[in-house]
Amino acid sequence: MPSDNKPENSESTSPVREKAKDISKQAAIAMELPLVLVSAVVVGGLLGYFLDRWLHTKPLFLLVLGGIGFYAGVRDVLRRLGGSGDGIKRR
Repeated sequence: MPSDNKPENSESTSPVREKAKDISKQAAIAMELPLVLVSAVVVGGLLGYFLDRWLHTKPLFLLVLGGIGFYAGVRDVLRRLGGSGDGIKRR
């Protein structure tokens, strides 16, 4: 039978591969966090803008829902970084 040229212990991975996996996970998180923050602000701002146009209350809902979107985005970023985002320390 032909050999597959695999190492005998194929379950173990090299330290280089482990480091590469770790770096790629960190890069994915670093690219995801700004998108999460910006998308929350944009969604809140757009909802506020259209509510303002519908109710003729020019900057009111844009500012309120944009602020709520910013808060939600920051809280989501903190939660994804490992904190709970609610200010309560967990054990």
